[in-house]
Amino acid sequence: MSTIEVDRAAFLEGQIEPQPRRRRPKRKTVNTVIWFVVLLALTAIILYPLVWLVFSTFKPSSEFGQNPGLIPENPTIDNYLKVFDGIAGTPLWRFFGNSLLIAVSAVIGILASSALAAYAFARIKFKGVGVLFAAMIGTLLLPFHVIIIPQYIMFQKLELVDTYVPLILPKFLATEAFFVFLMVQFIRNIPRDMDEAARIDGAGHTRIFFSIILPLIRPALITSAIFAFIWTWNDFLGPLLYVNSPEKYPLPIALRLYNDATSTSDYGATVAVSFLALLPILIFFIVFQRFLVDGVATQGLKG
Repeated sequence: MSTIEVDRAAFLEGQIEPQPRRRRPKRKTVNTVIWFVVLLALTAIILYPLVWLVFSTFKPSSEFGQNPGLIPENPTIDNYLKVFDGIAGTPLWRFFGNSLLIAVSAVIGILASSALAAYAFARIKFKGVGVLFAAMIGTLLLPFHVIIIPQYIMFQKLELVDTYVPLILPKFLATEAFFVFLMVQFIRNIPRDMDEAARIDGAGHTRIFFSIILPLIRPALITSAIFAFIWTWNDFLGPLLYVNSPEKYPLPIALRLYNDATSTSDYGATVAVSFLALLPILIFFIVFQRFLVDGVATQGLKG
């Protein structure tokens, strides 16, 4: 008879006491519960403004200032009906289309120009590359308000005011130093052995950039696209300076029409438009958030 069979027979006869299960320490369980409650409370605090915004879209304008609570006393959908009817003779979908046009064009311009500039800084050796790179980084310290007047005068003389050109054209000229710097760091982490092997096969800078570098910096491209889309979608000062026609307004400027200090403000419609303007950003971020995490995580890796 084997040892296992002997132990089994002894166990059945009661000669061997069953080993009690190890219980999880109470202190560890209590700590887990405390952390869960704390994180749940922080999540509720962070999400409360968004939840309040959603419920407030169903409050009539007369209820604002009297009912600061979460649940509306007299819920209504009139705010959405007003919003979809448009304002200043312009339908809501036009404002959405204008914002989408500017944001998508800005994303394309930033990705294309920043990737090319980053490849030049990281892979091509030319005279003055260090000085130019330092000057580019220095522009991060330059406030946008410093260049507003000369930039506006330049576009005014070119007769480009009240068009989208001043908002889109700089994006294609690698003027966003933050994105250039981000991509430079990614490209520098890519081993140069790949470039040398491609050159042995007769590839030039164009082939190396499109076939090797561009696919490997996809996390940086997606990260830049997320930030560029959100920043451009929420931009208020740029369209306020250069766009004058109501039918060309993007959503941030259209929001001002619903809440004008010189006339009666429709708070219900303002909150409804604010929520609708927030939806594309939420959807865009939820869809691409895993790529954003990958981009941040791979930033510190060395090739």
